[in-house]
Amino acid sequence: MQSLIRLLVRFILVPLGYLAAVIVGACVILLGSWQAGSMMLSNDPDLATAGAFGALVAGPVLVVVLLSSMWLPSAIGILISEAFAIRSWIFHALNGALSGYVGWQMMSAIDQSGRPMNEATFVFGAGLAAGFTYWAIAGWSAGFWKPIFRERPAGGPLNPPAQTKS
Repeated sequence: MQSLIRLLVRFILVPLGYLAAVIVGACVILLGSWQAGSMMLSNDPDLATAGAFGALVAGPVLVVVLLSSMWLPSAIGILISEAFAIRSWIFHALNGALSGYVGWQMMSAIDQSGRPMNEATFVFGAGLAAGFTYWAIAGWSAGFWKPIFRERPAGGPLNPPAQTKS
C-alpha cells in the first residue's frame, strides 16, 4: 500500500516539477536573454512600456513554446531518474541543460534566418536553472519503489560496528 501511495505522489510531483522548471527556464530567457526586466526599469517610457508588454505577452507565449518543445528531451532524463531512483541534483541540472540545448536546436530554424533567438549561454543557464528547480520539487525523491528516508532501529547506532574474525 505504501508503494502505491508513493507511485501516486510521483504522478503528481513529476508534472508539477516539470511545469515549475519550464516557468523558471522561461523567466531566465525572458529576463536574461530578452532583457525584459532592464527594459521595464528604463527611464524611457516607451522602452519601459515595450518591456512590460514583452513580459506580459511574450512571457506566456514563451512558456507555452517551452512546454511543447522541451517535454520530449526532458522526459527521457526524467524517466531514467525515476527508473533508477537517481536523486542527484547534478544529474537533474545537467538533464535540464542538455534538454534546453536539444530543444533550442530543434526550434532554431523556425524563421529560416540562420540566427538563433537566444545565445547559448542563456539557453544553458535556463536549462540548469530549470533542472535544479525540477530537482527541488520532484527529483530529490525520484523512484517510487525506493524509500526516501531509511529507518533505523530505535536507539541503535547509525553504522553498526564491523565484526572482526578471531
